[in-house]
Parts: sequence; C-alpha cells; structure tokens
Amino acid sequence: MSRLLVSIHDVTPRHGERLRRIADLLAKYGLGGRYTALVVPNFWREWPLADHPDFVAWLRGQVEEGVEPVLHGYYHRDEQPQRSAWDRLRGRTLTAGEGEFLSLPYEVARARIVAGRRLVEDLVGASVTGFVAPAWLYGQATRDALRDLAFAHAEDHWQVWSPSTGRRLVGGPVVAYASRDRLRVAGSLLWSRASGPLLRRLPVLRLAIHPHDLDVPALEKELERRLAGLMQDRTPILYSDLVSPALISAADSWAG
Repeated sequence: MSRLLVSIHDVTPRHGERLRRIADLLAKYGLGGRYTALVVPNFWREWPLADHPDFVAWLRGQVEEGVEPVLHGYYHRDEQPQRSAWDRLRGRTLTAGEGEFLSLPYEVARARIVAGRRLVEDLVGASVTGFVAPAWLYGQATRDALRDLAFAHAEDHWQVWSPSTGRRLVGGPVVAYASRDRLRVAGSLLWSRASGPLLRRLPVLRLAIHPHDLDVPALEKELERRLAGLMQDRTPILYSDLVSPALISAADSWAG
C-alpha cells in the first residue's frame, strides 16, 4: 500500500496559532497524531521554546497523541558567510535567509544539533532521532555531524536518508508550498496539481506544510483538496517508520 508522510515545518511559539490551525486541519482528514513536527529550539533567536510553557504543553500533548518530534535546525536563521558561489545562489533563491546549516563549520553544526536535540527531548518528553535542516539546505559539515551523531533519518528536497548508515530510505521530490509572493504561490499551486499524476507511483509521498501556507486562501484550499485525495489511497506514516525493511525495499525498487 502507498504511504503518505506529512510534516509541519517551523514548529515554534512564533507560529502557535497557525500551528494549531494546521493540526486541526490534519485531524479533519484523519491525520491527528500521525504527522511529524519539525521543532525549532529558538526561532530567529527570539522565540526560545523554554520561555513559552503554554506552547510547550500543547506540543507535548501532540507528541503524547503520536506526533513525531524532529529537530529543525536551532535558530532557523543563516548567520554564516557563504563560502562558495553555489551556496550563495542556493541561500538567495531557495530560502529567505534561513539556510542555517548550509555553511556552518563542523564543530558549530555538531554543537547546535546536540544542544537542540537535548532541549527538545527534555521539553516534549520524547526521543528525537531525526533532523531536517531549515530550507532543506545542508553543508557537508552538517551531514558529517549527523553521521557522527548516529541520527536515524534526515531529509532534503529529494530524499530521506539515514545519516548513520548513508542509505537512502525514500526517494522522490517533496510536495511543498511557498507563500512569499504571488509568483511563488502560483508555482506552488501548479506543482501541487502536477505532482498528483507525476508522483502517483511513489511508495511514499512527502507533503510538507509551513505555517504561512494557511495565510493564503488559495493555498489552504489546495492543501485541503490534496489531503482529501491523498487520504483516499495512502496510509499515513512517520519518519521513524521509514526504517522498515519493507519500505526500504520498495524505495529501492522504485529507484531502480
């Protein structure tokens, strides 16, 4: 059976009301407790989780219902000078200055990952075995740090892989939306509709939701349409489920 992996990005007190709306929307389509929350420990250095106990209590409640917490950077803000023209291009075009882990040195990346995992685990009361870099942008130093820290899974635009083994767990592009301007909204709507037939054969389809997606009525309507359709023939799973040998075999078969 085909699977659906839904993740909510930028889980931070800054977006508390939006995140509750998204959680309610997912519950409406049978995904209550069956999504992955990408948690930012201190969004933009202005929203430390520990300073917002009401939000942490809500998030802990979601985790107790089955939601999977994953570490999503630390500050979600790129403060490092880009080292190459390629990194500068990706930092400008793929994110609005939020590619935090694109050019971090190894020791800095490792320290933030260790501190972030410890903080999130302490606050939500659950193990954190996965990492997703802000804007899905990784430098090699970050990949090396995740490997050395034996993370079970990480994700970029094109795949989910196991840093601890180097093996790809699932391939195929993620379906996501962008709301920064009209051009990006139009492109998101086009991709969302085109991805239906294009990605139908994927054993696992990944759908990523960002807090600002629901600020645009057209995106919210399209997201509801997509969720309703996907839940007709796909079973929701979490990132941690991707270590299943059967799913790995299916992913290898599709890629081959």
